[in-house]
Amino acid sequence: MPHPDERVEYELWTNSNDECGPLCDEQAAFVRSFRGHAQILERGGYARFTPHYITWYCPEAFRLTRQCQSQCINHGRYVVHAHTRHCRSRKLSLVKSLKRCCWLCRYCAPDPEEDFGEGYEGKQVVVENLRQLCVHRVANESGRPWAWWDFAMDYKLRCSMKEKKYSKACAEEVVASLGLSLEKVLACMGDPDADADNAVLSKEQEDQIGRGSRGDVTILPTLVINDVQYRGKLERTAVLRAVCAGFKEGTEPQVCLSHGEHQGLHFRRQDGESTMNF
Repeated sequence: MPHPDERVEYELWTNSNDECGPLCDEQAAFVRSFRGHAQILERGGYARFTPHYITWYCPEAFRLTRQCQSQCINHGRYVVHAHTRHCRSRKLSLVKSLKRCCWLCRYCAPDPEEDFGEGYEGKQVVVENLRQLCVHRVANESGRPWAWWDFAMDYKLRCSMKEKKYSKACAEEVVASLGLSLEKVLACMGDPDADADNAVLSKEQEDQIGRGSRGDVTILPTLVINDVQYRGKLERTAVLRAVCAGFKEGTEPQVCLSHGEHQGLHFRRQDGESTMNF
């Protein structure tokens, strides 16, 4: 693991959908268990975390291939996440089917239940992914980037698809409960019905493309630490060890030296403002 300096930068590529089986359950469990460690590291200035939400892009050189023609929409610019066939319903026209899976056919996600006749639609997942990206941006601007972990955990608990509570109203209640500006979150999201590119989602597509040793992001979940994709188990202790390996020797914070085994960790922020106890 590269360890160039005293701060580790890491990112998690995830999804707001909670109806994708074991993969969704694994991601939800990780957010719950790692939240405390992540917030300790970021509050102390030892780490910088960025959440990401995956979309798919077909390179221009391959847009006329059978693969892109069968998986892509909007002239091959945006690809539905490995489940394009689920965006075609026998009961609906192609246009209506695509509208259920995408945001004006620019940014797409598969239907959570893979059934267009009931439940949630892929475009709802796209909008919620965008909202969670904007929650992080607004939290970061307010000096509380770690609030994303609170939002992600609370949303999965309070706004579950399984309980039929996955909605804009529920999400906005969680935003308000964290003291974040709903107005700023909405401004960041833009208009989901606009026939235009969305700057936030387009940036996500750019970030998916690998650079150097980082590699392309093609599967969920994907954890990247100091620009290197993590290949271990998405589990609290294993990920903490991997993050801690990214610090320059001798600069590891106390949470790393204890390997996260103690819950009552006392940790002083670098600005000396307060001592945290988790």
